[in-house]
Amino acid sequence: MRHFHCGREEHGHPFFQAMRHGGFFGGRPEGGPRGRGERRRMFDAGELRLVLLKLIEEQPRHGYDLIREIETLSGGAYAPSPGVVYPTLTLLLDMGLSEEQASEGPRKLMGITEAGRQHLTERADEVEVAMARLTAIARLSERTDAAPVRRAMHNLRTALQDRLSQEGATRETQLEVARILDEAAGKIERL
Repeated sequence: MRHFHCGREEHGHPFFQAMRHGGFFGGRPEGGPRGRGERRRMFDAGELRLVLLKLIEEQPRHGYDLIREIETLSGGAYAPSPGVVYPTLTLLLDMGLSEEQASEGPRKLMGITEAGRQHLTERADEVEVAMARLTAIARLSERTDAAPVRRAMHNLRTALQDRLSQEGATRETQLEVARILDEAAGKIERL
């Protein structure tokens, strides 16, 4: 790893590496430890299974349709990845809770079985909680549009990288930047 120097070499510095990976804004480098700002999964595997089963109970669907329906129900705030949805659909088939139905084209159309309906009935409270989570995130998404905040954070990241990478960035400059950031954080907390 390169160390902090004046000039352009500082991009190897841990500060800039963290900035590139979003470390100061809730992300983490691949394989890094979980941080305070890291997003958790929306559903655990059992909950996602119930949500998918509930949606195919309403009508037979393809995997892609299920992803889009969950995204719609969450107000665009969440869409499960195909890497999670398709293995879960395979598990539902293996468990006998769903079945492939005749469909046109290469996509598999999934429908619910009688065992799947019974499974949903037995876990009605869990299904209700999982579906309520989707509608709650949709309501939150309607109330908040984070685009201006994301834009401002990007501007801050760029300004920090530009200013701290300049030849004349002294210890005093670093301390002044830290003071400004602490002041902004305090103002945000008091909102």
